[in-house]
Amino acid sequence: MDEIQANIYQKALQFREENTFRVDTWEDFKTQIEKGGFILAHWDGTSETEEKIKAQTKATIRCVPFDEEKERGNCVYSGNPSEKKVVFARAY
Repeated sequence: MDEIQANIYQKALQFREENTFRVDTWEDFKTQIEKGGFILAHWDGTSETEEKIKAQTKATIRCVPFDEEKERGNCVYSGNPSEKKVVFARAY
């Protein structure tokens, strides 16, 4: 059972890694979300920005990674300062 669990976990981890894309601009975000997968991008932390992103792309925040190092940057949508990247994706 341990071996089966380890194999399933490794397949899921590989899938996640192969389908997660880092983007830094709004144009890249819109292009990548059309291709699918997960997007790791800076977010300013406001619900208003999250709602605007959702309205324009149908993408929502899926999670805030705990294992990512804090990284200063600018929100992919608003350009406001951000210290964290979050994972966006569309629901199908």
